[in-house]
Amino acid sequence: MDEIKELAANQQELVHAIDSVWVALCAALIFQMEGGFALLEAGFIRSKNSMSIIAKVMIDIMIGGLAFYAFGFAVAYGASNGYFAFGTGILSGDLGLNLTISNSLFWFLQLGFAIASISIVSGGIAERMKMWSYAVFVVIFCIIIYPVAANWVWNPNGWLAKLGFNDFAGSSAVHAVGGFAALAGAILVGPRMGKYNADGSANAIPGHNLTLASVGAFLLWFGWFGFNPGSTLAAVGKWELIGKVAVNTFLASAAGGVSTMAYTLIRYKKVDITMVINGVLAGLVAITAGCNLVGPNSAIVIGFFAGVFVDICVVLIDKLKIDDPVGAIAVHGVNGFFGTIAVGVFAEEKGLLFSGDMSFLGIQTLGVVVISLFSFLTTYAIFFIMKKTIGIRIHRHEELVGIDAVEFGVEAYTTFE
Repeated sequence: MDEIKELAANQQELVHAIDSVWVALCAALIFQMEGGFALLEAGFIRSKNSMSIIAKVMIDIMIGGLAFYAFGFAVAYGASNGYFAFGTGILSGDLGLNLTISNSLFWFLQLGFAIASISIVSGGIAERMKMWSYAVFVVIFCIIIYPVAANWVWNPNGWLAKLGFNDFAGSSAVHAVGGFAALAGAILVGPRMGKYNADGSANAIPGHNLTLASVGAFLLWFGWFGFNPGSTLAAVGKWELIGKVAVNTFLASAAGGVSTMAYTLIRYKKVDITMVINGVLAGLVAITAGCNLVGPNSAIVIGFFAGVFVDICVVLIDKLKIDDPVGAIAVHGVNGFFGTIAVGVFAEEKGLLFSGDMSFLGIQTLGVVVISLFSFLTTYAIFFIMKKTIGIRIHRHEELVGIDAVEFGVEAYTTFE
């Protein structure tokens, strides 16, 4: 009997070890996506502001990470009333998730999700927001906005979780939250000087280094194979699911890039490689919610539509005089919204196309609409208050000369305009 107990204990310890190694590797991939955000966003903006966007991404990690540790994680995964949780210090105890990894490792994985979500906002307000005002928003975002959405979706007692809402790795809880926060921020902070003419027409302000942006995109693409497969939260007994998630993630991203390439060629008579980059990312965002439930062919269809939507929406947002230097709203907000709804259509067992039942689609639509509105309205209120108090917009001189030279006293390129 003792030998049987010892064998069972050893097997359980092996499961914990294997699952912990798997999740730790995926969490590390997610963490390094911040390097992708920094390079992508820096490449898509002007050289005179490159250091400022890198600083904002570092603020996301450092200040946002501490805020998420101190309060945000407990708001997301503490004892929830369905909408909110209270308390701090829940790195020990039962979270009700049936984890085979430690709470600490789960926190580190979730940290990657939280800082990825806020890094979407840094791109949408690039080149014109005060650094310390942004830092204040990062704290609020990582304590309240992202954690509340995560509570609804992933806490066992969350109201959307109880309805059967499916957002496997965060199309809504991470990307729509970040994208619609970026929309609110971009509206309140206003467009960059010289972006729009008096007649409403837009002037192109090209990024200074598309090679840099491309490297950032590849880092994000690579990291997504931690983002989605790592959301299995275990390896033992889940190898089939991990494989399915990884394949769907790639197929959707490739389809997104191909459809954007074809669409821009047809529309503009030339392939827009900057938009192709965003098309790949749009496909990744869109498949993130349903990569566990849809088949590979459906993943291709989802990615294909995402790649078209991203270009259409970038143009539409520009026509509305909302200045988004990196396309964060279209990539993450629009396609996080679309991808969440797409699960209700394409899920193999209960999606509309396969079951003929509208109920799951209704739950998906309800969830992403509420999450998007919550993020947009909360961010709008916070930015409005900051605008009336501490201010959110950099000074005119700083915007003309460049944030890097004025605020940091150093430029990314000493001989490059």
